[in-house]
Amino acid sequence: MSRTAYLDCVSGIAGDMLLAALIDAGASEDALRAVPSRLGLDGVGIDLQRVERQGIRALTVTVRASEAPPVRAYSELRSIVEHSELAASVRRRALAALASLAEVEAGVHGVAVDRVHFHELGSADLLVDVCGAMALLEQLEVGRVECSALPFSRGLIDSAHGVLPSPAPATLALLRGAPLVGVDTDGELVTPTGAAIAATVTESWGPLPPLVLDAVGYGAGARDLPDHPNLMRVVLSVADAAGPTTEVSLLETNLDDFNPELVPDAVDSCVAAGALDVWTVPAQMKKGRPGIVLSALARPAREREVARVLLEETSALGLRVSRLRRYELDREQREVEVGGHPVRVKLGHLDGRLVNVAPEHDDCAAVAKRTGEPVKSVWLAALAASREP
Repeated sequence: MSRTAYLDCVSGIAGDMLLAALIDAGASEDALRAVPSRLGLDGVGIDLQRVERQGIRALTVTVRASEAPPVRAYSELRSIVEHSELAASVRRRALAALASLAEVEAGVHGVAVDRVHFHELGSADLLVDVCGAMALLEQLEVGRVECSALPFSRGLIDSAHGVLPSPAPATLALLRGAPLVGVDTDGELVTPTGAAIAATVTESWGPLPPLVLDAVGYGAGARDLPDHPNLMRVVLSVADAAGPTTEVSLLETNLDDFNPELVPDAVDSCVAAGALDVWTVPAQMKKGRPGIVLSALARPAREREVARVLLEETSALGLRVSRLRRYELDREQREVEVGGHPVRVKLGHLDGRLVNVAPEHDDCAAVAKRTGEPVKSVWLAALAASREP
């Protein structure tokens, strides 16, 4: 079973709110309580409490330390996760979130990445929030995460670096490409930890996609706000038999005055800008001129970059954009060996079943050149190797 999780950030997102919402949606408390010991954090416990926010019952999660933990640099936190007993997939996603957080903090404060210290976050809180979120998503068998627009609140935040505007500069840097909505509320609604987790796991931002509801969980913030419920919720669905859907942008332009020799360069530039696929179709233009329709498919977060490339790299004066829904398999990339050389293989899963296997042609061609074997033979050998346990 593969679930989709929709993060409905009613009042923003923080690491502890996400943990609470995931547990309220059905994740195991034991899976979260095991995180500190698997990280090797002594004297760290987790408290769960039922609360109400504007009459809605929700859960809170508090990371408790027996004594004040040391303030650790990012390099130390990275080492803790790398040498932890967490599952490899959990470690990989947690390290990605920590790295993105460290990089933006380094940029904001002008220090080397490895020397970044997360003063306000607390080492234990940060590690448990990030690693716990990744562990609970895996425990719930979530294969895809989508997220709502995030509230942009005003106000000031006291920090070790001085008084900062809300949202914090690091938070905004993490959310490049995410939709924001201004709200008339003072205080921090989206924390750097919450932003780092959301930016790492979210594949699509925006309204709730079509789904079959499976479970809902509510996670509460520490404060009780007067004008709206201080909570976020996680909406879980089970993927249907056709696989999960995602929103994509289709960008197209008609060209009848563009040098055909430059078309491959435009295509390559679109791919480099983040396009999922790019293609051309012959077309008869006005006055009987031969031309092409150049099309590119991209995630909404990459739409602007791909549009810019199309306008810069072609003779187009404008282009069309439409939003589509696309069914997608759960994807995995594996590396196999053929004749002692690596070949990447793309695997497609539907409800946990392997339904598509595709060796990377460029890798097969490179191995064929080195070994003298036909590309077809290398491709078949890679296909066979990918099916071995």
